[in-house]
Amino acid sequence: MKLTVLGYYGGYPDHGIGTSSYLLESGTFKCLLDCGSGALLSLEQLMDPLMLDAVLVSHYHHDHVADLGVLQYYWQLHEERPNVETLPIYGPTSDPLQFGSLTWPHATVGHGYLPGNQLTVGPFDVTFLQTKHPVPAYAMRITERATKQVLVFTADTAAISELVPFAKSADLLLTDTNFFNDHAGIKWHLTAGESGQLAKDAGVAQLVLTHLPQQGDLDELVSQAQQTAGTIPVLRATLHHTFDI
Repeated sequence: MKLTVLGYYGGYPDHGIGTSSYLLESGTFKCLLDCGSGALLSLEQLMDPLMLDAVLVSHYHHDHVADLGVLQYYWQLHEERPNVETLPIYGPTSDPLQFGSLTWPHATVGHGYLPGNQLTVGPFDVTFLQTKHPVPAYAMRITERATKQVLVFTADTAAISELVPFAKSADLLLTDTNFFNDHAGIKWHLTAGESGQLAKDAGVAQLVLTHLPQQGDLDELVSQAQQTAGTIPVLRATLHHTFDI
């Protein structure tokens, strides 16, 4: 199982880099994990988007779904589809209007999920946990059936205790880390220290910080997470970097 970063900022693109989007691969199966602003251009630098087999969406905030529409146009305007005739997009049904937009004629078809569901997406089994966010958002625990390797993606969330058992013993934990430790006020995202503590409490193999802020020293963000993660390796998302899980 491999995870490649297509975009890693929260909120809006900056420094020529887009918002949350990742390419998850197992063998020849290719799945897009969220599809934020700039995702399609970033993906095109690596592969033909028609080679996708599926898309998984954590929630419907624009920095996670902004490029879904143009991805649908891409599929609609190209006839040759090597793997699937219609691209399946898996998204939460908690917002019926947004869920309805996942289906686009001759391009994509929406498949719904709710907390407690388990989906079979190609070689992956996926379970969901509702997080703490202004709109319904869902962390994902993605298990590659052949190897039993586990990726946990927190999606967008404030710190909640339920994430610890959900992320237990993951091979890679990908966390929404939008804040430095000195952030004051309402927190709808994790601080660096909270990400590190989650990694330690869940006993994961490695931690990758994403949904990063546009300002500040991102290496300091890693250092703050490392202080609470202990001996667990902490890295941050960088454009087109591939993590082998």
